[in-house]
Amino acid sequence: MKVLVTGGTSGLGHAMAAALAAAGAGVALTGRSAERAAAAAGTLPGAVGIGLDVRDEASVARAVDEAWSRLGGLDMLVNNAGIGMRTVNPDFMADPRPFWEVSAEGFRDVVDTNLTGYFLMARETVPRMLAAGGGRVVNIAVSTSTMHRAGFVPYGPSRAGSESLSRIMAADLRGTGVTVNLLLPGGPTATGMLPPDATAGNREFLDPSVMGPPVVWLASDAAADVHDERIVAAEFDRWLRAGPAGR
Repeated sequence: MKVLVTGGTSGLGHAMAAALAAAGAGVALTGRSAERAAAAAGTLPGAVGIGLDVRDEASVARAVDEAWSRLGGLDMLVNNAGIGMRTVNPDFMADPRPFWEVSAEGFRDVVDTNLTGYFLMARETVPRMLAAGGGRVVNIAVSTSTMHRAGFVPYGPSRAGSESLSRIMAADLRGTGVTVNLLLPGGPTATGMLPPDATAGNREFLDPSVMGPPVVWLASDAAADVHDERIVAAEFDRWLRAGPAGR
């Protein structure tokens, strides 16, 4: 299995890249800084790091070309690269701000990264997968509450859009041999998207490693026909046991 993980230098992306590499997959991970991507890849067996700005079409084309060349093809795309509320409000958890206080520039940057970036990566990668006879796309999502919580513009709308995009991608690709699924942690996760002094109230933060087992499974033969599912990593074992009839 040859996998491209965007935003793989830290957080959920690095946790998934590490799990996939440990399971024997060939992994290319990306970051806006080529140097940081190379350093992160250097900690994983056989991984390669590639500089990529998912907002930029030319950068996307170059990165996919490089990943395809260095891995000898791509079987899976993990659309994970994203930025959070900290980019528009560093103290968003303690001091949520209404949407009219969000700058247009900040709004566009989050949407361009979290939504347009998913589209550009899939648009560049999926035709290659179709020509090769199949492939898999995993789009990283978030809890639904994030999409309507006060003070969460533009992050919430960007993630709601990426879920809709994923479902439409799945409809467009049904029966083609390329599968599309959503994967989300299932709660607040200890990543750099949170403020340094954030607290989870009565809950503990999830560790990014929670994403490892489901993404490895989605790369396995067992998941070859799994399509248009929304998988919650924190509930993955229960979801798997339930089987198709229980979903």
